[in-house]
Amino acid sequence: MHRRIVLLSILTLAAGSAALLPASAAQAQARPKPAQHAAADSASEQKQVLTYWTEGRMEAAQPLDAPGPKQGTKMALTTEGTPWTAPPTGVRGGGVELQAARSSGEPWTDGGAVAKTTGRIFFTTQGRNASCSGTAVTSANKSVVLTAGHCVKLSGAFHTNWVFVPGYTNGNRPLGTWAATKLLTTQQWNASEDINFDVAAAVVAPLQGRTLVDAVGGQGVAFNQARRQQMYAFGYPAAAPYDGSKLIYCSGRTFDDFLMSDDQGLTCNMTGGSSGGPWMLNFNESTGLGTQNSVNSFKYNFAPNWMFGPYFGNEAQAVYQAAQSTNAL
Repeated sequence: MHRRIVLLSILTLAAGSAALLPASAAQAQARPKPAQHAAADSASEQKQVLTYWTEGRMEAAQPLDAPGPKQGTKMALTTEGTPWTAPPTGVRGGGVELQAARSSGEPWTDGGAVAKTTGRIFFTTQGRNASCSGTAVTSANKSVVLTAGHCVKLSGAFHTNWVFVPGYTNGNRPLGTWAATKLLTTQQWNASEDINFDVAAAVVAPLQGRTLVDAVGGQGVAFNQARRQQMYAFGYPAAAPYDGSKLIYCSGRTFDDFLMSDDQGLTCNMTGGSSGGPWMLNFNESTGLGTQNSVNSFKYNFAPNWMFGPYFGNEAQAVYQAAQSTNAL
């Protein structure tokens, strides 16, 4: 049966010291090198990109028609390796607090680190402007944003004018606008937009002399973890009934996709614009800190209450390792 996959981008008018050590040679050899693309890697280009994104361009939004699944194409499976975790960077306090209550898509009103590390992403694709979500994560260069593959490249071309706006609220940018200097994604997404590998990272330039993680903190990140765990997902959905103005979250136990992908699923009503937002393990509602272990990726059009996110295996880890090893200047 033909089942259409809907990516969750939207169009708009207008990133523990021990954990940060390089992977062993054996681990590195097991992971393919990610695809990399230079973005605004000079001061003049960064200024131009930051000037481009006016409030009006960020706020005007419309859904993106996403490509359906490729007929007759067998998707590859993610490869798994040794579990690996980098802890969050930020104010610590209290133990892990996993809440029993579930949310399928409510505004996040408890503040904490997640309200600063999560943000909206804006870029230009195929001559139009678009929006996704992303997260600042712990990284050696303190400059890495994790997001979905289709939030950096779609229909064979990398996006341009790429910026990250952490803490976006009702059109306000209290923590600044951060321009990407490099975009990275998996080889599988780069070559054939394989939904199992819809993972990406951006390295952003310092802003006013500070790195991203120094300014907003960073969530932890983990790869090759057990499936079917309790997770919290965050993002900025902008398609009805949401409008992209505030941070939304879902929470519950994940399940394996039994239909077409190797992804994990979560009951979640978030819509277009939430793509690339983080899925976190061990999330502490008091501090807003957790460990990122997937991203919002796609929905089946016949199951709008299920969100799916790629398994963070060796390929996703390769993207992260390459990003945190990149000079952000």
